[in-house]
Amino acid sequence: MILDTTTDRIFLPDAPAIAGLTFRRVRDDSDFVTMAALMTACHDADRVGEIITAEDLRLRSVPTPLFDPARDILIAEIDTEMVGLVRCWERHLDDGQWLFGHVGFVRPDWRRRGLGHALLHYAEARARERLAASGHRGPAFYQSGVADTELDTHTLLVGAGYEIKRNFFEMVRPDLEDIPDLPLPAGLAVRPVTPDQYRPIMAALNEAFRDHWGHSEATEDDYQRFINSAQFQPHLWQVAWAGDEVAGMVLPYIDAAENTHFKRLRGWPDPIAVRRPWRRHGLASALIARSLRTLKAHGMTEAGLGVDTENLSGALRVYERLGFRAVKRFSSYWKPMRDTSSTGRAPIDHQST
Repeated sequence: MILDTTTDRIFLPDAPAIAGLTFRRVRDDSDFVTMAALMTACHDADRVGEIITAEDLRLRSVPTPLFDPARDILIAEIDTEMVGLVRCWERHLDDGQWLFGHVGFVRPDWRRRGLGHALLHYAEARARERLAASGHRGPAFYQSGVADTELDTHTLLVGAGYEIKRNFFEMVRPDLEDIPDLPLPAGLAVRPVTPDQYRPIMAALNEAFRDHWGHSEATEDDYQRFINSAQFQPHLWQVAWAGDEVAGMVLPYIDAAENTHFKRLRGWPDPIAVRRPWRRHGLASALIARSLRTLKAHGMTEAGLGVDTENLSGALRVYERLGFRAVKRFSSYWKPMRDTSSTGRAPIDHQST
């Protein structure tokens, strides 16, 4: 890739020969409006079931040590009309593996013309640039996430040497009737959350997820992004306390924009976390049931959540018992950035959930 220093244009040597095609960096906030519209249109065409808002993009594009919006976003235009983009980022997992993630979008009427390959090659080149500058010598991987209905992206990644590393389900409870009345374990209590408890709750959430596959330690940037996001709705939270100590939590939210887009009334009792000392006592089930009743009281008629299909704590079975059913699969695709062992193979992932 070559940067035109007189403009914000970037020349990709492997770009397809399409009249009027150019690539550029993000210019200003107005780009996020167009980007969000393009990403949502792609999700609709691929039946992903998610929308992207400009505000969410702005929040996720605040510069951090692991994300530089000036270099980690590339926009493809044809005669100044946005037709594709790619976003890149970096994550450091607790087990020493570094992930260089990316997600790309190409407008459906411009697919199968080489744009997806060009954007993917940019993301991989940006990852190699970051890795070289870091000095990291441990295992490193390119990574992307794809819904089972995103067939074009699946074909692109598999053709480029990516393999599915892990699968996740989106699960839905189609109604909020017959919610079981499940008691909290003895000695625990749920009470309204106050602002001084936000950080302890987030710290407990981070601790609980250290046992899960693919965890990376939460940072101050993660905390600030969360408390400023549309999903931050502490008036809905169900947090169980053992005295002044967090035992477990469900942090529900209602995505009003998404509900309007899909003409539904769905709430999300998610994330769900129970700290080790209070696991396998029915706490998660009790908190989820409380969350479902709370969502119903706020006008919702259905609920959704996500789960790791290989979660060893039995979360999938818990959710099924509470009326949730899998409706979509999302997969994490990985490709080694270099040989990481004497055999040239990627190391076996022994991390447990």
